[in-house]
Amino acid sequence: MSGLRVLITNRMLGGRTGTETYTRDLALGLLRTGHTPMLYSPTLGELAEELREAAIPVASDLRALGDPPDVIHGHHLLETLAALSRFPGVPAVFVCHDAAAWQATPPRHPRVHRFVAVDTGCRERLVDQEGIDASRCALIPNAVDLGRFQPRGPLPARPRRALAFGHVLDAASLACLERVCSDRGILLARAGAGVGGELSTPEVSLGEHDLVFAKGRCALEAMAVGAAVVVCGPGGVGALVTSAEMDALRPLNFGRRSYRLPFDAEHLGAQVDRYDARDAEDVSRRIRSLVGLDALCAAFVEVYEAVVEEQRAAPPLWQKESEALADTFVWIARHWEGTVKRTVKQRVRKRLGRRGWRRFLGGRKPAS
Repeated sequence: MSGLRVLITNRMLGGRTGTETYTRDLALGLLRTGHTPMLYSPTLGELAEELREAAIPVASDLRALGDPPDVIHGHHLLETLAALSRFPGVPAVFVCHDAAAWQATPPRHPRVHRFVAVDTGCRERLVDQEGIDASRCALIPNAVDLGRFQPRGPLPARPRRALAFGHVLDAASLACLERVCSDRGILLARAGAGVGGELSTPEVSLGEHDLVFAKGRCALEAMAVGAAVVVCGPGGVGALVTSAEMDALRPLNFGRRSYRLPFDAEHLGAQVDRYDARDAEDVSRRIRSLVGLDALCAAFVEVYEAVVEEQRAAPPLWQKESEALADTFVWIARHWEGTVKRTVKQRVRKRLGRRGWRRFLGGRKPAS
């Protein structure tokens, strides 16, 4: 089967968060391999314009998409269900990017034939928490566009420049990183939505730093370029990624499941002191052999083709589809106060900052 029309859904296409850049890279990869990606997100911005310039349709209103897709590649619960409702008869694949967030809750819909996890934590959520049949779940780890993230030159024997990349860290944690680096004569820079402003070209900035503090996709990109990487994030410190530990850390997506130590100067410093330029180059070579975007696209196309065939053989299930939507509304109503509303509040507060949040509340003191 060739030339599939793939509708990818995502909560946002405005910044450069993990799922946003994942969506961009997947769409560009599918386009390069002869497929027709199209994107839906209720919130558009700079990234959406970048995709449109690449001749990929992007819409914030599903009614703007005329011809139906062959398959829906769903990120996030509500956006996936919206696409399923807009295009009756079209099968879907749902991808879980987070082991805890409510937005990554899998839709219980009869046309979602396959579920994909990006790491073992997400797969455990799908199978052991959400009760999805393991035979319907696949593990497809994150990838990197190796054409964009080119190898840097040789690393110095001792790190001179470091980068805190992509984290959502509080002031105390950033101060801890500053202290660890300063004590070792390392100049620390910050980049990413959570620490110092988003980077439109991280492939350039990463190549200018010897040591990167990152997690998840950001860590993967840094390793692909050739920097040494200490996995860390809100709540903990993992390890300096070495050739001996890489195979154990990759299924964890270099994320929160790999945090083994408290986030403090002692443990961060111990990992920085393990820096080994030659070993970091070995890690980069191995990562580049494993995480290419073409392999990710090929894996998904195989899943797409399977669900398209399954849907062709499936009888209409209108009643079950209506029940699935009703169940989702009931779930939202039940979890609104305790989960959904709190998440929205936290995101707004984070974006506005403490002073902006206080103005938003009309001058009232923010709740702790």
